[in-house]
Amino acid sequence: MPQSPVNELPSREARIELQYLPSLEYFACILHYDHIWIDVEERYVKQTFRNRCQVLTANKVDTLTVPVSIDNHGLTKDVKIDYSQDWVRRHLGCLQAAYGKSPFYEYYAPEFLGIFQKKYNFLIDLNYELLTICLRLVGIKNRVTYNLSGTKNGENGVLNEISQINNKKAGYIFKYYAPEPYYQTFGNDFVSNLSIVDLIFNMGPEAKSVLLRSLKSR
Repeated sequence: MPQSPVNELPSREARIELQYLPSLEYFACILHYDHIWIDVEERYVKQTFRNRCQVLTANKVDTLTVPVSIDNHGLTKDVKIDYSQDWVRRHLGCLQAAYGKSPFYEYYAPEFLGIFQKKYNFLIDLNYELLTICLRLVGIKNRVTYNLSGTKNGENGVLNEISQINNKKAGYIFKYYAPEPYYQTFGNDFVSNLSIVDLIFNMGPEAKSVLLRSLKSR
């Protein structure tokens, strides 16, 4: 078997779930590894950031939730979006109210609006398109591959981090993210680990620099 050069470090890989307009720690995790596998065949977990995100409004941190319907199998790839609720109007209205006066909203908002107007049937399609836009706007080029299911922790060198990012358990401590304050439209006190759109709309081209300064040491 060919051996790696002595000075070459092994590739660092991890498996994560697909989230909705993910948090800064999610992107810090992507930057932490050489290769990220995003599993769309994992079992869907309710009341997680798979279908929700947090943004900063004039009065508080607001949680935006995409209503979904889940079949008996409960796999993430099969979760459908429920359009019987007028959630698109609420989300777009909240983003406008939260970031309409931020420095870069007018430049980037049309791309997000275009995605919401497509009305995808499945949550993974919506999340995939939004994540693709966010990765491009931030300038993250780490290798991201979709659809790896069943890999156990350590198998083939892939660390299983499913449901470990933004875990809602009491006492949760960031694993990949060390908050680096940046300009936010509302409030005098910095609020950490919001949706990536908070960073994109407020910092624009400087978003990646903020994220890199926010990485915990490997």
